[in-house]
Order: sequence, then structure tokens, then C-alpha cells
Amino acid sequence: MYTVVQLGVALSIALLFSPDALSSTLTPTTHADLLGVYQAASENDAQLSAARHAYRAQLEAVPQARARLLPELTVGATSETTRLARDEPSLSRERSGTIFRANLSQPLFRIDRWYQLKAAQAGAAQAELELSVKEQAMVFNAAQAYFETLRQLDGLAAAKAEQAAMLRQRDQAQGRLEDGASSITDVYDAQAAYDNAWANSQLARRKVDDAFEALLRLTKQSYDSIAGVVHQMPVEAPVPNDSEQWVETAIKQNLQLQANDRVVEAAQQTLHQRKASYAPTVDIVASYRKGDNDSFGYSNPTDYGTNGYRGNAAQSSIGLELNIPLYSGGMTRSQVSESTERLYQSQDEREDRVREVVLNTHNAFRGINADIEQIGARRQSILSGQKSVEANQVGVDIGSRNIADVLNAQRQLYAAVRDYNNARYDYILDNLKLKLKQAAGSLSPADLSQLSAFLKQDYDPDRDFLPSIAPVKGADRRL
Repeated sequence: MYTVVQLGVALSIALLFSPDALSSTLTPTTHADLLGVYQAASENDAQLSAARHAYRAQLEAVPQARARLLPELTVGATSETTRLARDEPSLSRERSGTIFRANLSQPLFRIDRWYQLKAAQAGAAQAELELSVKEQAMVFNAAQAYFETLRQLDGLAAAKAEQAAMLRQRDQAQGRLEDGASSITDVYDAQAAYDNAWANSQLARRKVDDAFEALLRLTKQSYDSIAGVVHQMPVEAPVPNDSEQWVETAIKQNLQLQANDRVVEAAQQTLHQRKASYAPTVDIVASYRKGDNDSFGYSNPTDYGTNGYRGNAAQSSIGLELNIPLYSGGMTRSQVSESTERLYQSQDEREDRVREVVLNTHNAFRGINADIEQIGARRQSILSGQKSVEANQVGVDIGSRNIADVLNAQRQLYAAVRDYNNARYDYILDNLKLKLKQAAGSLSPADLSQLSAFLKQDYDPDRDFLPSIAPVKGADRRL
């Protein structure tokens, strides 16, 4: 096992020989506040950045589809040498020529390409809505990571306080045993309770580390402190306090539903495009070519040399090109069938999304109102739990209660503390979730600004995890 000195020497050697390697692994720590976490996440989250790139890529489908309705002009040149060899009578001749050419094609009647453009425009609108959904989800994800970190910090504070309380009970039981006022059973009970509280505190520490690691992944920043929610934050019912009105608003404003509408529209246009493959097409076609006479074949080598004019020649043409599809091996019919099923699929998926939004809206609405009741009830249970601890401690002193009763009362007290803080953070997240998933379009960084008004910058979980309820003997709020 390494001693402290050995570890210090090893670290010094590492710093001496590889300072850059060590410093590259260290991320500067900073204080976390809600808006700062959101801004860092918005700038650094890889998934959101990928969504933005995907959106810009999807937008290019529109000019690509439009290009198939616009003129197409190509230019080029051909240079070749032709050699003629004949056995009887013997003859060998070569000729070289270069042709410069230009071709122009303008679609006149291409109904399939018109529908393809409409489908691309619907796809671009869908991509824009999908990006807005992801940007709003980032508001929620940042808030969720933030408040989950606070939840775990408060849970750790409660676990540490419970561990300290169990330690005091164990010491008291040991002292009473030495004085002959209690039995060894009380000592064993207190030791078991302390061991369990210690194990729970270690688990809580790991959850805190996991929560800060989630913040690091989201924001690419490491935090060493965080602003907490004051217990005076108002707890109010949703406005309007009617789930059906929230459902009606959600169906009208939910961005994901609007994106599903664009999916259906794109599927409809794609089906029209496939059916239009049965229609004839008409294009204007024009061409121009210029080169030496040999290249056009107007002079040919003979036994006596060349015949005819040897200068340059030009050739131009313009006309209409009509194509009538007759048979393509069943390809068009198969594509129409496929597009029809894709349309039905998109319609069913939208219907399923509507039902999901309705369900989630009702659940979130009920959850908020349940959270409000839970916060009030858990807050009262903390006060009741403190009084219970005090009463049982007095009972131990006068001999009407034993250590097990005190331990049980303390366990119930700290369980109530955890439930209270869980209800607080559930209330905050359920409110944001209602706006995000059910009435998307209303969740914005402004909602985080409103929450920031109830954050305490010097929040200390060990000191602030309990509401403003006077502590009682045996239920200390600090280690």
C-alpha cells in the first residue's frame, strides 16, 4: 500500500515528466446556475449540434428538387483521331477532329417533379419543426439535469444527517449500557441502524457524482457548486387549472404534432409524384455543335486524298421531346403501392402521437396537482417526525421507550425529508414537462429565468436541505 509520501512523490514525477498530459485531463470547475447550465448545454451539447446539421442538410432537398424543374445546360468538347486501313487496294489514312458542343434542356411538363418539390418543401418544414422540438427539449434537459443534481445533493445531505443522528444514538446506547440503563440489544440495534445509514450515505455520494457527471456530459463543463431552490418558492396549480384546456392547447400547439402533419403532407406529395410517373413528359431540347469538317463526317479520305470541304462546320437544333411511359417492368405500380402504405403509416403514427399527447397531458396535469399536495403533506410530516423523535427520546429517558423506538422515529423523519425534497423537484419538472410535451411551443429560456428568481446562489445542502422548521433535540439539521 502506498503511503502519503509515496503518493506525493509519484504525483510530483507525473507533473514533472507529463504536465501537458495531466492538465489536459483536468476541466476547470465553476459554479452552476440554471441559466448558465442551459446556455452551456445549448452551445456544447453534441446531440443538439448534430440535429442542427441534420436540419441544414434536409433544407438542401428543396433546391435539389427545384433544380429538376429548371433548365439544364451542359457544354463539352470531343477530340478524336480516326485511322482507316484497307488491304486491297492498300490504303492507310488518318484524320483528326475536334467538336465543341452545348446542350440545353428545359422541362415543360414534368408533373412528377412538381410533386417532388412539394414533398421536399414539406420535409423541410418538418425538419424545422423537429429542430424546434429538440431545442425546446434542450431547455427541459438542462433543467432536468440541474434539478436532478440538486435532488441528489439534498438526498446526500439527508443521508449524512441521518448517519450523524444514528451515530449519536449508538454512542448514547453505549453510554447507557455502561451505566446499566440499557441492554446490549439497544447497542446492537443502534449499531445496525448506523451501519445502514452509513451505507445509504455512500450510495447517495455516488448518485451525486453521477449527477455532476451528467451535467458535464451535457455542458462540457465541470461544476463544483450549484445554486439551490429556496423553500419559499411558491407552489401553485397550473393556469388554467383544467386538463381539458391543456389538451386542447396541446393539440393545436404541440410542435411534434405539427411535425407529424408535415410528415403526412410529404407522404401525400410523394404518392402524387409516384402516380405522376404514369403521365407523359415534354421537354424543350436544344443543341449546338461546332468543329472541323472531318469531325462531322462531311469529307472522307479516298485513294486520292480527301473529298470535299476541309474547313469548320456548325450544327444546331431545337425541338420538343415527348416521352410516354408504357411499361417499366411494374416499377411504377410498385412505387405507387409503397407510397400509399407510407401515407397510411404516417397517418397512423400521427393518430398515435395525438393519443400520446392527450394521455401525457392528463398525467402531467394530475402529477402537478399531486405534487402540490405531496409538498404540503411532506412538509407537515417533517414537523411531526421531529416531534416524534423528541417524544421518543424523552420516553427513553424516563424508561417508557427504548432505543429501537427512537431509531424508527428518526428513520421515518429522514424518509419524510427525502420525500419532501423529491416532491419539490417533481413539481418543478412536471410543470416544465407539461409545457414541453403537452403544449410545446410555450417552453422557453424565459421559464428558466422565472425559476432562477427562486435560486439561492450560496446554497449549502447540509444547511438548506430542510424547510424553515425549527429543529428539535435529536434531529439536528447539520452534521
